[in-house]
Amino acid sequence: MGARTRAAANNFTTGGVILPAGINDASVASITELENTAPTGGAMTLISEQTASSSSSVSFTSGIDSTYPIYKFDFINIHISNTNQNLRINFSTDGGSNYNVAKTTTFIYTYHKEDGTGGTLGYDTSVDTASSTGDVNIMFGTGNQNDESLSGSLFLYNPSSTTFVKHFMSDIQEVYDNHQGSLRGLCGGYGNTQSSINAIRFTLSAGTLDSGKIKLYGIKDS
Repeated sequence: MGARTRAAANNFTTGGVILPAGINDASVASITELENTAPTGGAMTLISEQTASSSSSVSFTSGIDSTYPIYKFDFINIHISNTNQNLRINFSTDGGSNYNVAKTTTFIYTYHKEDGTGGTLGYDTSVDTASSTGDVNIMFGTGNQNDESLSGSLFLYNPSSTTFVKHFMSDIQEVYDNHQGSLRGLCGGYGNTQSSINAIRFTLSAGTLDSGKIKLYGIKDS
């Protein structure tokens, strides 16, 4: 027994790490199970994605349900046809037949030009909305030059709740209105409905979403 113990001990370092000499075909073949150490909470799953192509709007009418408590939309290099336009959203409780959920929002931004001027932190009351059933702005003033676009994300929380209003918030970065400046906008708000939200639509104040992708993810909270 002592010889076996010493032989086994010779296959490990003093820190308990197995040495290469202790691994062979026989030892590997005897392994019947490996412990699963993968994280189990907070996983993000891609549900669907859409590519804009001279689109007047991009809508997601499926995949938003009680499966996930959090939904994330990623905007990747959204290029628009008309300069100085605003990205807008609206929600639906009937699968996209009507987009008319009342929304209250607020908006702040930071701005800085490429030449080092114009550094600004602001609160823009003109972007705010109060119980609006129409499309509401989550970003403003996007440029349309060939190399200009916007990217960012929007989170929608617990849209299937029949108890609470539906909170959402966005964080978007863009090149601002042909002025060669960086503008980051943060919008927060809620859809004032106790009905389940099951569709969302993205539009512009004018023109089309010429190119770019929007991806929809579901996020587990545990």
